[in-house]
Amino acid sequence: MKTMKKSVMAVLILAGSILANHRPLFAQDSSSATVSDQDIQLLRKDLRSQKKQLIAANLPLTDAEAVKFWPLYDQYTAETAKINDTRYALIKEYATNYNNLTDAQAQDYITRSIAVDESVVQLRQKYVPIIEKVLSGKKTAMFFQMDKRVALMIDLQLASMIPIVQP
Repeated sequence: MKTMKKSVMAVLILAGSILANHRPLFAQDSSSATVSDQDIQLLRKDLRSQKKQLIAANLPLTDAEAVKFWPLYDQYTAETAKINDTRYALIKEYATNYNNLTDAQAQDYITRSIAVDESVVQLRQKYVPIIEKVLSGKKTAMFFQMDKRVALMIDLQLASMIPIVQP
């Protein structure tokens, strides 16, 4: 468990340092430089790689479990990436419109943001029984706990950089 704490902290530090260096994407001043879509895609790829390393280092799998688990993990990650594509597009749209946001746009933003969050929950619910077919209940729980913790750390970083709507 101590190794997992160190690994989670390493991912948090990595995500924080990478995302902190990209703060201009969410700057309120439109004259600020922005981060390119290519930069964001590279960041996301790096974070997925770090997450996979974290899972591999901390989820005790037998060889037989690993053979069955990793293809499922890759499917789950691909579906998660699609949801995060929607999240990124929404954040990008919000950043573009922040200075001139109407009440209707603000309401639409929060509705769509909640829908993205619901999609993540639905995806996890979909994959719990799938993962349970190849891992024990405890290992399945451990995987989803790690998955959620990493997602929460990234969400916290993002939330700290996105300005709150001003009335």
